[in-house]
Amino acid sequence: MPNRITHSHWIAAIEALAVLACRLACSQAAAAPNVLLLYADDWRHDTLGAAGHPVVQTPNLDALAAGGVRFEHAYVTTSICGVSRASMLTGQWMSRHGAQGMVPFETPWKDTVVARLRNAGYGVAHVGKWHNGKKPPDEYDHSVTYHGKHWYQVDGARTHVTVRNERDAVAFLRNRRKDRPFFLTVAFFAPHAEDKSPQQYLPQDWSEELYDDAVIESPPNNSLESWRRLPPFFNEKNEGRRRWLLRFDTAEKYRAMMTNYYRLVTEVDRACGVVLDELAEQGERQETLVIFTGDNGYYHGEHGLADKWYPHQESIRVPLVIDDPRMPDHSRGTTRDELVLNVDLAPTILAAAGVSAPALMQGADIAPLYLGSGEAPWRTEFFYEHPTYHSADFIPASEALVRKDWKYLYWPEAGYEQLFDLKSDPREENDLARRPEFEDQLVRMRTRFDELKEAAR
Repeated sequence: MPNRITHSHWIAAIEALAVLACRLACSQAAAAPNVLLLYADDWRHDTLGAAGHPVVQTPNLDALAAGGVRFEHAYVTTSICGVSRASMLTGQWMSRHGAQGMVPFETPWKDTVVARLRNAGYGVAHVGKWHNGKKPPDEYDHSVTYHGKHWYQVDGARTHVTVRNERDAVAFLRNRRKDRPFFLTVAFFAPHAEDKSPQQYLPQDWSEELYDDAVIESPPNNSLESWRRLPPFFNEKNEGRRRWLLRFDTAEKYRAMMTNYYRLVTEVDRACGVVLDELAEQGERQETLVIFTGDNGYYHGEHGLADKWYPHQESIRVPLVIDDPRMPDHSRGTTRDELVLNVDLAPTILAAAGVSAPALMQGADIAPLYLGSGEAPWRTEFFYEHPTYHSADFIPASEALVRKDWKYLYWPEAGYEQLFDLKSDPREENDLARRPEFEDQLVRMRTRFDELKEAAR
């Protein structure tokens, strides 16, 4: 009589296959690199010693750039904390992931970079700022979330948020499972302002003498004239203007605020150095893909504004440094000029780990730009978008077609267009949209803008 396959046999077979699949995934992941994402807040592209900044000191990140690749034209597709973080996790524009603010994105969690890596055998961890609604703790092997203040009471001791980031990151690295690779995001809150504090930027005690003798110059377009060149619907109710008045409306206040901002930057740099040193002590530094970037740029008074949101260069350009174990020696210590985006991070990380990206990811793997010996084809433009926040008076919606030489801005609520020649006008002070001699260029940019806007959905 033939053997009968019972229900218990099926269960045992399924369990055996599950164990085998897990072992296979872990075996494949064991050859994959660790991934460390150092993710700063409100840190624009030029605030690095390696980028030639005349004041700020970032020796650890400068060393990272000296051993890796620094991208000089890295941008975000939406310049606000929550949306940009959602784009980093999903590899998608806001139009597709749907997170218009500090709320959960609509993309299924299984299609995030975190879920894909965890399913491939990675240990995944997040410490610091989240800002995408309630973080799903069961989807991480380790997670600690906090932001909004610079100083906390931790175990009865006054502790700076950057110190918390550093300690929590090191704790994960020391206590993690050592038999599988990891993906760790260290989401620094600094140098973001503490919005409810009149001081705005509250650094640590050890850095309080940094930059005391530095010459901190206000940008030339931190002026009433530049503010008046913004579209006519910008008024004193605008949140960027309100924060400018809070931080930058006098020379003395500007120097005090920017000095403390730079101190926070240097503190984050120091914490990055501690985390990288821990990797080195564990013998994992050469096995780790390290990425340093930010969630958005930041006005330092340009256009009479503070913070971010709008499509000007100061707001949408971010630092991006990558140190990849696969990187050839001739790529190390170089800079790249390609136009890369925050939506590229997820597919880049997945490709390095040998994990397929979901079909609906819109970014591209950056690695061929520094791994190959030849020049890879790459984008020369992108669509930028930002939602209305609270009201059009508070933070109006904005969109743009961004190239390295031209930029087209569209303000949907007012139906207002702007056009800038970035080569002759890098500060975006001279709007050409209503000048007849630029009508053809305006029409070309508008048409391409419409095409890329549709493609972002």
